[in-house]
Amino acid sequence: MKTDVTFLSSGLTLAGILFLPDTPTAGRLAAVVVSHPGGGVKEQTASVYAERLAREGFAALAFDAAYQGESEGEPRGLEDPFQRAEDIKSAVSFLTTRDEIDPDRIGALGICASGGYVPYAAQTDVRIKAVATVNATDMGSVMRDGLGRTQDPQLLRAMLESAAAARTAEARGEAVPRQEWITEAVDAETYAYYRTPRGHHPRAVRPWPVRSLDRIIQYDSYASIHLIAPRPLLMIVGSDANTAYFSREAVARAAGPKELFVVEGATHISLYDKDEHVTPAVARLGAFYTTHLAAVEGQS
Repeated sequence: MKTDVTFLSSGLTLAGILFLPDTPTAGRLAAVVVSHPGGGVKEQTASVYAERLAREGFAALAFDAAYQGESEGEPRGLEDPFQRAEDIKSAVSFLTTRDEIDPDRIGALGICASGGYVPYAAQTDVRIKAVATVNATDMGSVMRDGLGRTQDPQLLRAMLESAAAARTAEARGEAVPRQEWITEAVDAETYAYYRTPRGHHPRAVRPWPVRSLDRIIQYDSYASIHLIAPRPLLMIVGSDANTAYFSREAVARAAGPKELFVVEGATHISLYDKDEHVTPAVARLGAFYTTHLAAVEGQS
């Protein structure tokens, strides 16, 4: 069962889909906030995981980040890591107000870029009792260093100059300078997911404001990841994902309890929607949240 919902984040109305188990349960539900990849929307992989988690007996909230999808915010498409973290915290706040949800049993799941945003938010929001990611990506590192850390250092300076020029242009009342997220220059699977019927959505990965760049470049997903402890951290990666090094390094830095779970044969994108890879990921997530969002006897 799913219901369209809205809630506020920094004064902006965000649009979400709340998934609930089809079979009624006694007592209040444990819940999971599910945050979408950068430039994505709630109807894509976030809903794939949210719907599966509802089948496992959880309430699950997928939502559009501020400035994106059906949520409010101008300029459209802005990717702001700090607002993304605030959106996750606001989603938790929303869930605490729902009668069917136990406010003391809320976890969060971040996919791709949100695999950076969710741990970042959880570092300082202790209401998030269990933290999980799927093919986590630190967007700050990607922009500073390139994927795989192979980027020419001169490109970083060029991006910062572009962001500065974009801010100046906007201040002068000119149209918001934008650039494409997904072009044919990206790997074939990413292009196929976002630009073909496989995963395309008309509200997803539209050209983003160029001034997103300087906000992302100054952001570090895992700088204080040790603050998640003693709450548990689960990071799921595909064995063939080109982003897996982010999760391996983050787990190494985390204070624990922590776990790296590898889905054999999976790539970064296949864990978005391919059943043979999503199924083992959800099975591990279900067990993780069942253990760490368990009801305390005599409550709920």
